[in-house]
Amino acid sequence: MTQERLDGVIVATALPYAEDPTAPAGLRVDLDRYADHCGWLIENGCRGVGPNGSLGEYSSLTDDERRAVARTAIEAVGDRGIVVVGVHGVGSHQARHWAEVAAEDGADGVLCLPPTLYRANPSEVIKHFEQVASVGLPVMVYNNPFDTKVDLTPEVIAEIATIDNVVAVKEFSGDVRRVTEIRDVAPNLAVVAGADDVLVESVLMGATGWFAGFPNVFPAESARLFSLALEGKLADARTLYETMIGAFRWDSRTEFVQAIKYGMDYVGRYGGPCRPPRGPLSAEQLTALEADMRRAVGA
Repeated sequence: MTQERLDGVIVATALPYAEDPTAPAGLRVDLDRYADHCGWLIENGCRGVGPNGSLGEYSSLTDDERRAVARTAIEAVGDRGIVVVGVHGVGSHQARHWAEVAAEDGADGVLCLPPTLYRANPSEVIKHFEQVASVGLPVMVYNNPFDTKVDLTPEVIAEIATIDNVVAVKEFSGDVRRVTEIRDVAPNLAVVAGADDVLVESVLMGATGWFAGFPNVFPAESARLFSLALEGKLADARTLYETMIGAFRWDSRTEFVQAIKYGMDYVGRYGGPCRPPRGPLSAEQLTALEADMRRAVGA
């Protein structure tokens, strides 16, 4: 299996629903709209898409829906980009199953959290990733200590990096010092910015990828921002970043899915509703988000 680096701008895709009283929570996954969205992101300069992540509401999907979403992304992108499928699971057997399914369906790689719903210790985390990586697809490890309550410190990442097929780490701790620390202890891994509001800082410290949220709303502008930062064109990068940072900060908030879908609606794309447990934004949140979107669109 080729060792794809899984870097560049990969969009954690939001998932559109259509109203359907026979579907879970009255919302049916709109695969046609989703396919169009994946193609639009690639056409606007993003390298790839990431179905079935937290932004894609994977935990609210049935097993059949989850596989259909991944297959739709793979077919829509084709050979124009890469598809990195989220394979998060409660245990290693579930995560490995989803990695096997992703491999069968033609994914280019997988994104994987530590065990969800269980605060695993380092040895358990390492075994978890060994199982997922044994499938043979390139693996991007996902450090999200807020949701999993497990912090993949640079020391733990160094051990995980010795596993065959582990090629990248999505770093979502918010601590940009982690970028250089990981590069020191695991120089063969691609470090990928995991939060939109530390993108430029992470790239300047050596990150070569961005697993991104708000490019669902601003793909062309986001791809340009990433390129400017990667090329060291700091004045231009800073100017663009400062107009968009207010919106980007929503990517690190509890209501990030609702906020990004609202942003899509705001710019004329379809974001639409979320399935439970996600509820609507409050009036105060909508006022603040609209102000951030006005500033970003003014860019």
